Amino acid sequence: MTNKRSILILFGILVLGLILTACQKQQESKELNLLCVPQEEWCQGMKEEFEKEFGITVNYVRMSTGEALARLEAEKDNPQFDIMWGGPIDTYIAGKNEGMFEQYESPNTKNLLDQDKYLDPDNYWAGIYLGSLGFATNKDFLEAHPGLEAPTSWDDLLKPEFQDQLLVAHPSTSGTSYTAMATVLQLMGEEKGWEYLNEYADQVLQFTKSGSAPAKFVGAGEGAVGVVFSHDIVKQIEAGLPLVLSFPEDGTGYEIGGMAIVKGAQHMDAAQKWYDWALTPEAQALGPKYKAYQAPTVGGVDLSYPELLEVNLVDYDFQWAGDNKKEFVDRFINEIAGAEDLKQ
Repeated sequence: MTNKRSILILFGILVLGLILTACQKQQESKELNLLCVPQEEWCQGMKEEFEKEFGITVNYVRMSTGEALARLEAEKDNPQFDIMWGGPIDTYIAGKNEGMFEQYESPNTKNLLDQDKYLDPDNYWAGIYLGSLGFATNKDFLEAHPGLEAPTSWDDLLKPEFQDQLLVAHPSTSGTSYTAMATVLQLMGEEKGWEYLNEYADQVLQFTKSGSAPAKFVGAGEGAVGVVFSHDIVKQIEAGLPLVLSFPEDGTGYEIGGMAIVKGAQHMDAAQKWYDWALTPEAQALGPKYKAYQAPTVGGVDLSYPELLEVNLVDYDFQWAGDNKKEFVDRFINEIAGAEDLKQ
């Protein structure tokens, strides 16, 4: 009798375990809502790769960094996205300060090459790529102005030949442009930096919404010079546009592209799967397949264009840039250039 009772108990435990497992599987998310900042081709490619790997449907919206943060802020009480992927980490620092992101300690953060630089100490964000700022100059414009060379310093952008010839993104919508602005303020000091930014804005033909767009517009002859992340300039050169890539020898800023899970995400388990996956060598090696040439943050991945980081990088203070982002962007809008009628 005792043996029979034991068998029945074991059978009951087994059945209960199967039921719990089935319930757990039923509760696993089958979709993910992704707020994607990098270029459309990379967003689409990563969506397809993730779906193939995990069988989870990815619904994504592509936005520039500033737009993405504003969208998360507007939806803070009813979040529509599960994870934000891409864009400079000073944006993620600002978002963390505003309580927009969820803490998550991924087992794959061990893959990061620099735990101090590429990982938030409180596990609110992690770095997924690196990229340096460069100048994109139209070759035809240079040929039409004998003796004029592609800019190799920030001051070169103020040359009279470049009056109304600069195309740059607006820092309110673009992480690229905010990185450029914060670079100038760190390089020159705030007082001289703001004086420079006033002169710099006077050289701008039109501000764009997207940070990468100036390379495309300059390549099409709509302006002479764009300030863009160098990997985006390389992409347009490879597409056949007549561009020269140069760097400010006095020091250029760089980005650590980040990601973070949105606070109150509806599909938390799927968001964690994406987060873990994005910190693997396999996922980060996918960039060049979709014409994204940023450097990886994890080991085991070859750099597509190592020379893009072999330049004079400033000692960029990401924490300072993130903590001051709202104040600096508001000042730029109110004192230098509003954010109306941005070129798209």
